[in-house]
Amino acid sequence: MCSITVIIPAYNEEKTIGDVIKAVKKVKLVDEIIVVSDGSIDKTVDIAKKHNVGILDLRDNIGKGGALNKGVNATQSEILLFLDADLIGLSEQHIIDLLIPVVNGDVDMTIGVFSNGRLTTDLAQKVAPYLSGQRAIRRYLFESIPNIDITRYGVEVALTKYVTINNIKTKEIILENLTHVMKEEKLGIIKGFISRMKMYWDIVKVITSYR
Repeated sequence: MCSITVIIPAYNEEKTIGDVIKAVKKVKLVDEIIVVSDGSIDKTVDIAKKHNVGILDLRDNIGKGGALNKGVNATQSEILLFLDADLIGLSEQHIIDLLIPVVNGDVDMTIGVFSNGRLTTDLAQKVAPYLSGQRAIRRYLFESIPNIDITRYGVEVALTKYVTINNIKTKEIILENLTHVMKEEKLGIIKGFISRMKMYWDIVKVITSYR
């Protein structure tokens, strides 16, 4: 069976990173865990170190696309699972459900969609599941997308556009009782709104570039 690496990009996620790692470590299918701290200035790295996982501690914030690229380059695994570091309610079963269709060769990418977590995050993913950061993929998919390291928050859109254009089989996986911390909760209303607008701009740039 192909080896499996879980890559967790994180930017100042000290409140949730520990629980995310704990959930992943329960899954026997997983061979390796890599936390990529994208210029974090809180205790994200210190907490990750306590859980005996691989850590890439980036000095500067380079964006999600760049952080994932660093993580992929640090492993040789053929199956990759991307998980956000701010998840709330992540379970062993969620991880298994994301991995199995790819491990069995049924699809080359799964996309996790929140359900029964919180109304706001559920609704956002039902409207735009292609924005989900919870994905299991075959390595070649990630490596096939040019300049993925500069996509920042548009990385999920880039992946979705690539598989759509190339008719690659994917599957949406319903993740019951899972949600995440929203930007407005992390940063406050004003800073969170500004951060969200920057994220949307990254997404728009990727969408237009892959037409």
